[in-house]
Amino acid sequence: MRQSNSFLSFRNHFFFILLHSEKNSRKIENMYTFVLKNGIRIIHQEVSSPVSHFGVIINTGSRDEEVNEQGLAHFIEHVIFKGTKTRKAFHILNRIEDVGGELNAYTTKEETAVYATFLSEYYQRSMELISDILINSTFPEKELEKEKEVVIEEINSYKDSPSELIFDEFEEILFDGHPIARNILGTPENIKVFSREHILKFIQTNYHTDQIVLSSVGNISSSKFQKLCEHYFGVIPENTRSHQRLHFDKYIPGRRKVTKDTFQAHCIVGNIAPDITSPQRLGMVLLNNILGGQSMNSRLNMALRERHGMAYNVESNYTAYSDTGEFSVYFGTDKENMDRALALVRKEFRRLKEEKLGTQQFSRAKKQLIGQLTISSETREDLMLTIGKSLLVYNQVDTLEMVYEKIQKLDSSQIRDIANQVFSDEQTSILIYE
Repeated sequence: MRQSNSFLSFRNHFFFILLHSEKNSRKIENMYTFVLKNGIRIIHQEVSSPVSHFGVIINTGSRDEEVNEQGLAHFIEHVIFKGTKTRKAFHILNRIEDVGGELNAYTTKEETAVYATFLSEYYQRSMELISDILINSTFPEKELEKEKEVVIEEINSYKDSPSELIFDEFEEILFDGHPIARNILGTPENIKVFSREHILKFIQTNYHTDQIVLSSVGNISSSKFQKLCEHYFGVIPENTRSHQRLHFDKYIPGRRKVTKDTFQAHCIVGNIAPDITSPQRLGMVLLNNILGGQSMNSRLNMALRERHGMAYNVESNYTAYSDTGEFSVYFGTDKENMDRALALVRKEFRRLKEEKLGTQQFSRAKKQLIGQLTISSETREDLMLTIGKSLLVYNQVDTLEMVYEKIQKLDSSQIRDIANQVFSDEQTSILIYE
């Protein structure tokens, strides 16, 4: 049930990148927040729909692992469904799926989530199941051994995909020696030795009630939702986090070429970028969207694919972490085109560093971003995860109108300043598979 870090952070959480808090946030219609006595925060947006969404988001991910624990956060995400004090794995999966719902989970560098989509009449069933998984999982050794083989196969299949593998290896260059650099999936050597004791120790060390959010978007009243939260999750003993994550502050640009037996060459180039609380973050989101965001009319797509036919897939990505950020451009091309394609990427960097966006260009870029954000907000599963993470990180959620106002207040000088920081030739790192 693991979704890759690149998929989640760069794509599904595009909406979250923008939705962040300010001291003067306005109240969002039909949105309710509350804090349980044990410190767990809850957020619920009531909507009239036959389908609802509920999830638990925990401020713990792969960067919270010790060296000998690499892959453990993701492994826990797998085995948390393998049995509780009263249910076997079969019963866990069928509890939601028998009524047409879906149970899912993901792990990133900084968070773990377990969530469900279901018919609104099954709110209690879904919340009871997820609380049972979170509180009462037994991690039977027999099931752990079976799931180790599954995860190792996942690691091996990932290694067979250079267009995915290159993102993880690039993070090893950017964050060399820091926990953020480590692959979420871990290594087969680590996976093989994980035991129930390893899992319980990691949970005790890293799953704290003040670092957990219960998030919901669905057809249930706020009062009833609060009662269900108190009943199923209020029983967890209060456990406040006292330790801090290891701060990242020692970036050294790196360049690396790796020989791969592949038909295409793959390239990723990038730099560290504004963190999740930086005042430059929104400008970085807009800059990334102009350069190589999800639209076909991005500058990189037009330059490499439409005008020169050099790449089927070219994209730029921005991920904001709690203390740093990551920007990267990825493309795959024929090996003989690598130098020309990379030169075109650097040319687009230079244009954004040297030329301020014209009034019409900048207006179009803002409208595009606002439109994409609005469309993203219509996907209620993503919305549930988004408001939950926003509460987890900022302890507040902005209205869409406030975000639109912030986008409109950006000016082209700010965008050029950020481009000069992030696209600096001296500071960019590069990884090539050829």
